[in-house]
Amino acid sequence: MGVVTEGRTPGPKQDRSRATRQRLLEAAVSCLAEHGWAGSTVSVVAMRAGVSRGAAQHHFPTREDLFTAAVEYVAEERSAALRAVTVQDRAAVVAALVDLYTGPLFRAALQLWVAASNEEQLRPRVTELEARVGRETHRIAVGLLGADESRPGVRETVQGLLDMARGLGLANVLTDDTARRGRVVAQWAALVEDALG
Repeated sequence: MGVVTEGRTPGPKQDRSRATRQRLLEAAVSCLAEHGWAGSTVSVVAMRAGVSRGAAQHHFPTREDLFTAAVEYVAEERSAALRAVTVQDRAAVVAALVDLYTGPLFRAALQLWVAASNEEQLRPRVTELEARVGRETHRIAVGLLGADESRPGVRETVQGLLDMARGLGLANVLTDDTARRGRVVAQWAALVEDALG
C-alpha cells in the first residue's frame, strides 16, 4: 500500500480524469449552445467528448450536475476573458463586454437559464451561480472602466452597461445583429465615457 504525501504532483490517472472532465465540460457547453437544453443529453455530451456515458456519469452523476458545472465553467471562462482585457480605452472595454455576451459561452448560459425557468431542481443552482457571476462581472467591469462607484449614478451606469450587453446578446441569438450592434455599442461607449468622466 502506497503512502500519499502532501504536495505530491498528480499522477497520470488524475491527469486523465481532469482531461476527461474538461472535455465533458467543453462538450456540454457546445451542445447547449448548438442544440439547447432539450437536445443536450448526457449521452450526446459523452459522445461529443469521446467518452462513455458511464465515464460521464462518474464525473457528473446527473444531467443537472453536468450542465450546472458546464455553466460554472462558462462563468469562469467569461471572467477570465474579462480579466484578460488590458485596454485602457473605455470604448474598447464596452466593446469587450458586449463581445462577452454575444459569443457561444453566453449562448450556452442562456440555454441553461431557459431550462432553469422550467426545471424546479435546476433553478436554485442556476440562480445562485448567475448571482455570483453577475457580482464578479460587475466587479471586473468597474475595474476595467476605472469607475468610482462612490459617485452617485456610477454603479447604475456600470450595471446598465452590463444589462445592455446582455440584451444585445439576446438580440443576436436569432439573427446576426452585428451592424446594428456596432452602432449601439459606439453610442453606449460615449454615454459611459460621459457618465464616468
